[in-house]
Amino acid sequence: MGSGKTHWGKHLSTKLGIPFYDLDTVIVENEGKSISEIFAEKGEEYFRYTEKETLEEIAVRHESFILSCGGGTPCFFNNIEFMKKNGKVIWLNTSVEMLKQRLTREKMSRPLISEVDDEDLRRYIIRKLSERRMYYQQADLTVSEENTNLEELIQLLLNNDQEPDRMKEEI
Repeated sequence: MGSGKTHWGKHLSTKLGIPFYDLDTVIVENEGKSISEIFAEKGEEYFRYTEKETLEEIAVRHESFILSCGGGTPCFFNNIEFMKKNGKVIWLNTSVEMLKQRLTREKMSRPLISEVDDEDLRRYIIRKLSERRMYYQQADLTVSEENTNLEELIQLLLNNDQEPDRMKEEI
């Protein structure tokens, strides 16, 4: 959450000429409700199952694409294994301080942190990263967003054994 997955995904999509999907956006379109409404009305468990189903549906329907998934996506229902089997997984390893700056501005649009006090946000981020790190570390490629530009990321991808027109990206 807040690492820049959607931002980078859109740029990669344009540069590589393959479609971009934001998993949360697809879920919102399919459900006809915002992520916040889904969480409030049906709970996180329902959302996570819907997230898994949508992830699999996108992978089945599209041969080449870039997908920005939520920060929790790889952590549920063996999604990380599915993602690695069906594409290349990239972890944007963003610093806690950068995440805190971004998420403080975006709190109200993010249901998992909308109720977290600004002073507790840093602890929340550290806790979530600790819980999720074992999934994130399974990524095929880890990049530090603060120290990598788009061209460097593309070169890392292209040098990482798949041709761009056959590439599926899980960001």
